[in-house]
Amino acid sequence: MNRRRGPIALTAAGALPLAGCEPGVLNPAGAVAGSEKLILLDSLAIMLALVVPVIIATLAFAWWFRAGNVRAKRRPDWAYSGRLELLVWSVPALIVIFVAGLGWVGSHQLDPARPLAGAAPLRVEVVAFDWKWLFIYPDQGVASVNRLVVPVGRPLALRLTSTSVMNSFFVPRLGSQIYAMAGMETRLNLRADVPGSYRGLSANYSGKGFPGMAFTLDAVPPAAFDTWAADARKGGPILDGHGYAALLRDSENVAPYTYRAVAPHAFDAIVKQSGTPLARTATDGRAH
Repeated sequence: MNRRRGPIALTAAGALPLAGCEPGVLNPAGAVAGSEKLILLDSLAIMLALVVPVIIATLAFAWWFRAGNVRAKRRPDWAYSGRLELLVWSVPALIVIFVAGLGWVGSHQLDPARPLAGAAPLRVEVVAFDWKWLFIYPDQGVASVNRLVVPVGRPLALRLTSTSVMNSFFVPRLGSQIYAMAGMETRLNLRADVPGSYRGLSANYSGKGFPGMAFTLDAVPPAAFDTWAADARKGGPILDGHGYAALLRDSENVAPYTYRAVAPHAFDAIVKQSGTPLARTATDGRAH
């Protein structure tokens, strides 16, 4: 009995390091992430074209010039070899050219601010707080905290900012990590092509609440997204001056919730680091 338990225990112990793993950049669920994966694999293949022969040559030289091989002759007295220099320098130069070209083309094709082809994008305004994420849907007139619901297959046009320290918005399975900075606006275009729930996070350390600064991106059918937005408008608080002031308070591991209405131009006021316009336009019935 104990003999049988040995292999089982060994297998279980070997699986423990993988228990916390989850799909990431190598398991894309969107067009941008898929292109980024292709760039990673192409770069790896190009570099392996140099690395593998070097490793093989190193092992071959070590084996051939071993002490017990009497056929190996050491000839230290040799002059400059142009052919050898050409071989030594040309191959790494070609590797650098290929990888640089791949990066150049990819960086333009996958420019975060470049709109994606397809249907009209869903506009979402993203604000990083300490330590939570706010998602404003200006066309739907609602907002949510720590949960981003999007229609599957529809491009997303994101505008991002932060209220304090710099954060980094990242959904590994959709790609394109990008920074959110106070007083500034950055843009990001993504698309979820596969329905599901995907983990989002801040990839830049932002203080003691950083470990819990995560959110869920739910890619749902378009009809389900419309239903979610309609339900959000039926209940919940209003994102006005008081709601914004509450969000500014430090909080950790915040459970997702929604706002049924949002002050007009709330995101622009946050970018300008001005809470007064948000408070003035949100409480008098002019919220979306």
